Amino acid sequence: MGMKILKYLLILSVFTPLLLFRDFTPNNELKYLSIADEAIRNGHFFTFWNHGLIYADKPPLYFWLIMGCKFIFGSHYMLLLGLLSVVPALVILYIMNKWTQDSVPSQLQTSGQLLLFTSGLFLGSAIVLRMDMLMCMFIVLTLYTFYQMYKGNKTTANRILLPVYIFLALFSKGPVGLIVPVCSILTFLVVKKELRNFIKYFNWAGIGIFIGLCAVWFGAVYAEGGQTYLNNLLFNQTINRAIDSSQHKEPFYYYISTIGYSMAPWILLYIVTIAIAVKKHLIQTDKEKFFLSIIVTTFVILSVFSSKLDIYLLPIYPFTTYLTLMLLPKIKEKYIGFTVAVPAIIMALTIPVLYIISKQLGISVPLPLYAGVSILTIASILTLIYVYHKKLPQAFNSLCIGLLLTIFISSFAIPKFNEYIGFRKLTEKAKEIGNQNGINRYCYYRFRSGENMDVYLGKEVEKLDTTTINSIKDNENFILFVKNKDLKRERSLADIIKDKNSYSIGDYQIILFNQ
Repeated sequence: MGMKILKYLLILSVFTPLLLFRDFTPNNELKYLSIADEAIRNGHFFTFWNHGLIYADKPPLYFWLIMGCKFIFGSHYMLLLGLLSVVPALVILYIMNKWTQDSVPSQLQTSGQLLLFTSGLFLGSAIVLRMDMLMCMFIVLTLYTFYQMYKGNKTTANRILLPVYIFLALFSKGPVGLIVPVCSILTFLVVKKELRNFIKYFNWAGIGIFIGLCAVWFGAVYAEGGQTYLNNLLFNQTINRAIDSSQHKEPFYYYISTIGYSMAPWILLYIVTIAIAVKKHLIQTDKEKFFLSIIVTTFVILSVFSSKLDIYLLPIYPFTTYLTLMLLPKIKEKYIGFTVAVPAIIMALTIPVLYIISKQLGISVPLPLYAGVSILTIASILTLIYVYHKKLPQAFNSLCIGLLLTIFISSFAIPKFNEYIGFRKLTEKAKEIGNQNGINRYCYYRFRSGENMDVYLGKEVEKLDTTTINSIKDNENFILFVKNKDLKRERSLADIIKDKNSYSIGDYQIILFNQ
């Protein structure tokens, strides 16, 4: 047990410098913090607004965790909030390993956890502030609990936990947390010709628990936000987004065209292994059939939904990885080696590619980034050697550990890029200028997420256009944030600020309007 804990702590430590040094991204992370701050100020716990506009896109659980961290520690810290994604990811690794330890050869069990953790957007989801990994954890717990019951472990605890986990998945992200596990279970029971047994797992007591929890939630929403907010939550954020979304609307084949890079570098391994197994009828055990049912059902449902983002497919990642591992011993190695060799060859070229790009763009590459990709190149070459000697577990481990070490080492270069990642440096400089000139009014020129700089500035940031700037610039003092590209393409804006003091930070200019 001690070694298992040490393994998870080592994985956690890989992301410590990244979370310690990285700034919050404006479009999602900073927005969530701003929404949480607004809820704290207004005393709301079940309904949320983003600068006065209803924000019913996401349920309360994730915002509660952000608000709790702010209440306990007094401010927002990336290292702390990052745990809300990393820890659920580690829980998923633990559950999947425990679930499959009797089905995956011992030499592949560590490889399985490494493969999953380094699979494209699973890795990405573990290092960004989003609620997707939290929802994925509860979906995995739901499906694991169901499978235990399916195999005869129908304890009172499992009967209670099953609806509770489904509710928590719903309460983390929204309807996908309910639809994915329930439809996956239905599909599996249909495959097993046991659909009539559905009520054994979702009996009236379990359904009553789920409905009761939803009733408390919706009742609290109605009490805080009224009928308008409740309608937005129940209809606009569910039915409308599924049928004809105004956000992230993509065609039904979207995930087919993007899954190649979203599951890199292991997509070839997953597709080839599962395709061969299906063709040769090698998917035989209940566990294998259940995992395939989850993958296919989730992929089809999310493809039918109008609103699509690559990260929405996150729930299939654990089951894709571990179904692959369960099937590998049944497949001849000659079919698999190239699926590892191809990504290893590509990653072995990272140093020359990085060098060429840096020369073409005329930028200086920080030493930690060069050191990181050097490690990846060495690990990739070692992986190719293992593939040549037909040592797949070692090949998996080599490339995975190389990727994680690359992230760890390269993270020390993050401070050099923070002014392009987020708004912290920009707002710190603006506050310094404001304090020197006795100015406490901040405005921005209509760029995305500018209003969320209130997290750093501690006050509302006003959105201006050229008309409003012209109307106040001669008789009021304020600081204006402008994107460099707007200054280049909008002559009228450039004329307004041509005689003003300006300060450049990353992609932005801080313009001082001081009478």
